[in-house]
Amino acid sequence: MDETHDQKLARLHALETEALLGGGAERIEKQHEAGKLTARERIDLLLDSGSFVELDRFVTHRASEFGMDKQKWLGDGVVTGYGTVDGRKVFVFAQDFTVVGGSLGAAHAQKICKVMDLAMKVGAPIVGLNDSGGARIQEGVAALGGYADIFLRNTLASGVVPQVSAIMGPCAGGAVYSPSITDFVVMVEKSSYMFITGPDVTKTVTGEEVTKEQLGGASTHAAKSGVCHLTAPDDQAAIAKVRTLLSYLPSNNAEEPPRLPATEPVDRDVPELDTMVPTASTKPYDIKKVIRAVVDGGALFEVHEKYAQNIVVGFARIGGRSVGVVANQPMVLAGCLDIDASLKAARFVRFCDCFNLPIVTFVDVPGFLPGTDQEYGGIITHGAKLLYAYAEATVPKLTVITRKAYGGAYDVMASKHIRADYNLAFPTAEIAVMGPDGAVNIMYRREIQAAADPVAAKAAFVEDYRQKFASPYKAAELGFIDEVIAPRHLRKRLAAALELFKDKRDENPRRKHGNIPL
Repeated sequence: MDETHDQKLARLHALETEALLGGGAERIEKQHEAGKLTARERIDLLLDSGSFVELDRFVTHRASEFGMDKQKWLGDGVVTGYGTVDGRKVFVFAQDFTVVGGSLGAAHAQKICKVMDLAMKVGAPIVGLNDSGGARIQEGVAALGGYADIFLRNTLASGVVPQVSAIMGPCAGGAVYSPSITDFVVMVEKSSYMFITGPDVTKTVTGEEVTKEQLGGASTHAAKSGVCHLTAPDDQAAIAKVRTLLSYLPSNNAEEPPRLPATEPVDRDVPELDTMVPTASTKPYDIKKVIRAVVDGGALFEVHEKYAQNIVVGFARIGGRSVGVVANQPMVLAGCLDIDASLKAARFVRFCDCFNLPIVTFVDVPGFLPGTDQEYGGIITHGAKLLYAYAEATVPKLTVITRKAYGGAYDVMASKHIRADYNLAFPTAEIAVMGPDGAVNIMYRREIQAAADPVAAKAAFVEDYRQKFASPYKAAELGFIDEVIAPRHLRKRLAAALELFKDKRDENPRRKHGNIPL
């Protein structure tokens, strides 16, 4: 006997109810007891209310071995679809830990691949909410193939649409490579972890005893490895950070970043900047205060805050326009560039260039960090990555030298010579091959030794060098600095430059791709 319309609708309702329950009420309760939200609760927080459209709700796996033919769940452990964030289209997948620990099988992977393919077709960001025990062992190589299918799409989407990964539970083994290819990784403190091999395998192979948190927790990856860009105390805060991050980014590489109405005059003076940078070249100061004094509402959305703290990267707005900010931090290692700082900044610069975000660079750098650890670790190659990233970037590049810009680090930090568009300097700027003391020791060593009063002789040479080179004026004379300005005028100058270069056109030579020194 054929089903009636009411019976068909009732069946649909029953299947939808079953799918919405995931692994069941008991497992949902366990998820909550662990301080974690469910996949659907996370999606509801991420997307604008009522905007989520789910895809593939009734998909199930097709495995039959190891008793899997008797264990099927609608949706197969991942919720996928699309919606809006602040009214703009976003695609999302959220792994459901209540269904077989969120483990990934072939059908699970195909669902993720489908939304990634759709995101590429329509030009919208992809957000992955990861909470998975890893590959579904019962499906064997089919699960591994599913991961590789996702990795390929992450790679092809790179630089085309923004990709954000939120790690909200376990993410181990091959699963970690998908988030690592994406643009930003957000981790939840105490409840998420990432590692290639877990504590047990680590102990067996190396003899090291380490906890999950020590090996791959949020604090480890935020401060030590740099794998994690942002951390949050709980699921809610992590998702809020993802929403904020997306607010600065365009939907794809063919669009301009969103521009908000200006909340304050773009031409306002900032008098406190006149005294914010110490004239004494060895006295530290917080570059973040300089940035916040200039940008809209004093709001700097910093990423990689706990990693390589001698350089600051993040997003801000000037006159409502989104910009990427890169800045040496004199409070840490005197603002020197080292391996980690070079990697951190190079990755960020390349992201901004992918997605049409102007780059504002604040320079106070005494050079590259010396030492055998740095040289043996490949500072030459890693420093070259930052140089390459800046030189390759075709977005508007605005540079402000607040104080020191010495040696090769001057060249690397968005100098005029590597196609920066607008280069400013404060009167406190010192632009030279090296500091006056070191330069005098090399150039006037014999004269100082032969002098009746070596101390006085050296002091005179140092002062002469300082007047000639440790200032912005020689560089300005040569046209390497477009303008030396009173610091209080910085905001209006940057805003005017962003307007000037909004339609900038620059091209690199035709090629498949460059060979960045990886």
